[in-house]
Amino acid sequence: MTDSHQPNGANVSGAVTAEQVEQVVKTSLESFGADPDSIVRDAELTALDIDSLDLAELSQIVEEQFGVNLTSSDVKSIVTVGDAVDLIVERA
Repeated sequence: MTDSHQPNGANVSGAVTAEQVEQVVKTSLESFGADPDSIVRDAELTALDIDSLDLAELSQIVEEQFGVNLTSSDVKSIVTVGDAVDLIVERA
């Protein structure tokens, strides 16, 4: 058995889809306590009660799932759910 960091068929070589990223981000935000019905692309993370510790955890999840390393300045630039998804897709 190999140690795969590409669950659900995600491919760190660039074949990551926006849908895959959106699902991981949405699931992560829900696990942090955000209301699932409020998690839409234009929702501001602060309105979802997502704080810097949640974003640090999201960064770790993204790196494990997609091989994308988000720096602290990247995280600071993320305002909405869509910002997060777009940045991850761009880097994947």
